[in-house]
Amino acid sequence: MTKYEAPRRALTRRAAITLGAGLPMLSRGAAAQALPNRPMRIIVPYTPGGTTDIATRLVAEPLSRAIGQPVVVENRPGANSIVGAAAAATAAPDGTTLVMVLPAHAANATLQAGKMPFNALDSFSPVSLVVQSPLIMAGSKHINAEDLQGYIAYIRANPGKVNYGSSGIGATAHLAMEQLRLKLGLTMEHVPYRGTQPALQDLMVGNIGWMFDTYSSFQAQFEGGTIRPLAIASPTRAAFIPNLPTVMEAGVPDFAASTWCMLLAPAGTPDAITARLAQEVRTIVQEPAMARRLQDIGFVVEGRPPAETGAFLRAEIDRWGEVIRTANIRVE
Repeated sequence: MTKYEAPRRALTRRAAITLGAGLPMLSRGAAAQALPNRPMRIIVPYTPGGTTDIATRLVAEPLSRAIGQPVVVENRPGANSIVGAAAAATAAPDGTTLVMVLPAHAANATLQAGKMPFNALDSFSPVSLVVQSPLIMAGSKHINAEDLQGYIAYIRANPGKVNYGSSGIGATAHLAMEQLRLKLGLTMEHVPYRGTQPALQDLMVGNIGWMFDTYSSFQAQFEGGTIRPLAIASPTRAAFIPNLPTVMEAGVPDFAASTWCMLLAPAGTPDAITARLAQEVRTIVQEPAMARRLQDIGFVVEGRPPAETGAFLRAEIDRWGEVIRTANIRVE
């Protein structure tokens, strides 16, 4: 076991149901005061099996029991989350439809400005920032450096010779690296891939020099020693990989970046409904057994209320919008 190894957890739907079985029952009577007496759906605007899908299913089962209604997870992938978000934006604002979005939703506000069938802010009522997953920097072992400071020095000494990869244009991993490039004045090229796995393969063989992504994406390769853990882009070290220093510890001031999972409802959903749902989600994710499960796969538990969630989304739209405009990032 390496110093970066953390316990593995099989994340199947059956495991999610088992997790839910250990959670305390919440007040169905209190939930019923705000929520309609009908099944709920949570739209995941990505394919099954990914980070967003896993987080949603872990929450959906205990939420179903808490509100006394079925909660169905519906995968609606397409156009970097726009298809699923659009389906939620046009749904009835009655508490029966939610959508779980990632930072792509915030980036699309700038990348797809004027092209989307909804407004990333105004078309939704915030419910809860459920979890965050700090981005981790991983480096190719084909570069002669041992830590993030060494990689930065190597890139400075070899301008334009090191490429970085990401899971695609506008992904958080792409925007975070562009923010780092701008902050440090580095000269390097972006190589976008169709997802994390092909980028990871090229990182292992040395076709790209480094990349950001989540702990769950890198865990197996860290344990196998095929790529080098460099730093985590969080304000403090993370419990799930405590020996990994932060980007700020490596000498990059005020730098943090994460992907996240956020529940939104259609605009006009009554405040009583969004507040009740946020309360139930907070109870679910902060329950000790659930919090440990989420931590084991690289999540930081949140469960923020609607007002804080809305403020967070606005800040993310502003933040990534500035990076997109400054770096002149475009979607072809």
